[in-house]
Amino acid sequence: MHTKIDTLFANLWQDYLSITPSAKKVHDLLGGQNGTSELINDHVAFRTFNIGKINLDKLAAHFLALGYEEKGQYQFEQKKLVAKHFEHADTTKPKVFISELLVEEFSQPVQKIIAKMVANIAEDAATHSDFLYSGTHWTINSEEYDLLLEESEYAAWMSAWGFRANHFTVSVNHLEHFQVLADVNNQLKDAGFVLNTAGGEIKGGPDVHLAQSSTMADKIEVQFADKPKVIPSCFYEFAQRFTLPSGTLYQGFVAASADKIFESTNAKNN
Repeated sequence: MHTKIDTLFANLWQDYLSITPSAKKVHDLLGGQNGTSELINDHVAFRTFNIGKINLDKLAAHFLALGYEEKGQYQFEQKKLVAKHFEHADTTKPKVFISELLVEEFSQPVQKIIAKMVANIAEDAATHSDFLYSGTHWTINSEEYDLLLEESEYAAWMSAWGFRANHFTVSVNHLEHFQVLADVNNQLKDAGFVLNTAGGEIKGGPDVHLAQSSTMADKIEVQFADKPKVIPSCFYEFAQRFTLPSGTLYQGFVAASADKIFESTNAKNN
């Protein structure tokens, strides 16, 4: 079972690196002098639409089959999203955060573009073992991308990148050379990385038992149906978890912080 989990995350990681070249640099920077010490992944995040054949539950099924369990539900009213997070009994396995866009809450033009995209996806696509890193199953033009972007950065990101890990997350608690998130951030900035400052450089803190920060997404050229366009791809997140009064490490997510982490792929201020 564990080799299956490891294989899935290895495939997701390779796909993520292919459009997030900075991730390798971050990995090397934080993984000891020669990038030798293993970085522990806190969680991996996925995006989708709340449409039957590819909704959150369809993505989650892959993880439930590997022994994961649902542990939390979240709502993002402004972004018109809902999300769930999943954990494995083996705490060395990354947590999984899956969100879905509430398509019906958007304008007709946006709903139409999303419906057209999803119509291109085979009915059983989500059941395939490689679905979680299968990318886009459609083509759209740059105008459609821009129209989606006007209403939802999340929808625009999905239209360009499809199904894949939206970000990986370094567990600061498991780093050899750093104890606190602020030191990680300073090291990243010294190396020239741009951090997401929406809601502050560090989102959350000891009071909510979770502190998070992230790089701004890489910029990659995407070939749309009509022309190429350079847009944000994926980013790298960093999470420091704090001990609960019970003595155990907090394992959940904080909606207010996650809301700002979503800004890491924002094309408007990226």
